[in-house]
Amino acid sequence: MTKITVLPHPDLCPEGKELEVEPGTSICNALLYNDIFIEHACEQSCACTTCHVVVRKGFDSLEAAEEEEEDLLDKAWGLTSVSRLSCQAMVADEELVVEIPKYTINHARENH
Repeated sequence: MTKITVLPHPDLCPEGKELEVEPGTSICNALLYNDIFIEHACEQSCACTTCHVVVRKGFDSLEAAEEEEEDLLDKAWGLTSVSRLSCQAMVADEELVVEIPKYTINHARENH
């Protein structure tokens, strides 16, 4: 099992949380399985940026992002050099510290 520390997020995880997940699980699924309801408007098909996370520790343990993910990340709010789409980033054996950005770009939600 791999430990993921989720930093506090005002709406999704106000207290922060520590998770233990199987390697090979996407960060998105790890969050969802542990009742942290991160947006994933495209149902984890790598077609939006709503599940964008910042990997503050353990980023180098993740496999490199593919070109499609990199192109989408360019559109993410609050992009950093250690940003990933959580639906594409698979947990390895190294502990991670993950921050969920305060804002997301969800065109479907913004129209309401």
